[in-house]
Amino acid sequence: MKGDKEHWTRVADQWIAWARSPAHDAFWVYREGLARFIGEGSGRALEVGCGEGRVARELKALGYRVTVTDVVAEMVEAARQANSADDYAVAGVDDLPFDDGSFDLVMAYNVLMDVDDVPAAIREIRRVMKRGGTLFISLVHPFRDRGRFAGEAADAPFVLDGSYYGRERFDGEEERDGLTMLFAGWSQPLEDYVAVLEGAGLAITALREPIPDRVDSDLLRKWARVPLFLWLKARILA
Repeated sequence: MKGDKEHWTRVADQWIAWARSPAHDAFWVYREGLARFIGEGSGRALEVGCGEGRVARELKALGYRVTVTDVVAEMVEAARQANSADDYAVAGVDDLPFDDGSFDLVMAYNVLMDVDDVPAAIREIRRVMKRGGTLFISLVHPFRDRGRFAGEAADAPFVLDGSYYGRERFDGEEERDGLTMLFAGWSQPLEDYVAVLEGAGLAITALREPIPDRVDSDLLRKWARVPLFLWLKARILA
């Protein structure tokens, strides 16, 4: 987690501003569908890699008692200031300070792309899940990571750059409407994620390739044609 911690510590202020802006972070135009897919609950939920806390606040609104962790202390403090959860801890996803079988739901929202050792992270998540609990994973869609739209129009072709297969490091800076965000992490195909879940004794129980809650711009019309996110639910195999 060292490299991930260094990057996200360096860009924490950028990310907090970006994630809280509906004009910048795509989360806000998928929020309603996300809440429906998670569903209401009353158990204990853990969000790993919570960032500034927007997903944790959704979990609270759905009825869960929420604990959040992030490897970056500034992120956890931002989540605390926004009253995002019930409990807070500074911790990496591969070293969670909780007992075995503590949580009914574990949320890994767009965090596994930022983890160097995904198998170690998933093993640790499985350890803190209750038997019968649910792991929820959101990823930037692996196919989207390897391609781009060929133009600005809503019907611009989506072009695959290079190969879909293999694990690759990515980084890139986005600047829009006065905010700048430096993204970095790992891109790998869906098969690799599924193999990690299988190796940890987890089985996928549901999968979604969501479209935006509203489609009122050329950009969102593009993401109604090509999936931006991939959502998975998984449970511990009996």
